[in-house]
Amino acid sequence: MPKAQVFSLKNEQVGELDLVDEVFAAPLNRHLIWEAVNHYLAKGRAGTAKTKVRSEVAGSGRKLWKQKGTGRARVGEIRTPKWRGGGTVHGPRPRSYDYAFPKKKRRGALASALSDKLANGGMKIVDDWSLESHKTKSLVGVIKGLGQDGKVLVVDTQGNDNLERASNNLPTVKHLTSLALNIHDLLKYDSLVISKEAVLQLQEVLKK
Repeated sequence: MPKAQVFSLKNEQVGELDLVDEVFAAPLNRHLIWEAVNHYLAKGRAGTAKTKVRSEVAGSGRKLWKQKGTGRARVGEIRTPKWRGGGTVHGPRPRSYDYAFPKKKRRGALASALSDKLANGGMKIVDDWSLESHKTKSLVGVIKGLGQDGKVLVVDTQGNDNLERASNNLPTVKHLTSLALNIHDLLKYDSLVISKEAVLQLQEVLKK
């Protein structure tokens, strides 16, 4: 069972936390992570693209000229797909890009990514995310004090309004609750700063 150091918001070590092997010592499975990211992105697609078929394009349905005897190609109506401004054939229609993806695989990919984050020093556990203020400046100072650079993902349990409001105006910082943590954001951000309570909650969810 791996152990992780727990820090205060002043970057002082205040203890250690026992981590579950299934969540924080899982082998790196790149293919499973790739599958989980693909599913996440597909599920997030709007699927609102649409083109008009010939029945939806403006224009009369009358026959423009007689079928034979003019020397020109036969044509049925002005909305034909062969002409500019006509309907589109086999164009996109509103649809959902989501598909079935087993919950066990999704959780396994998240555990694999979390284990890799921890092993490579990209994860830091804080005792709690109790900020004195909802001001952005206070969160910036805390993150710098914790030695975090680049894009930072901050995770806590639900109900921390100060942390949520303070992170809203920071383009390189994103706040998530532990139950909303996803594979895409975990890989996108350079480092993860998570509260001890959020770690315990994650372990309960991700344990097999």
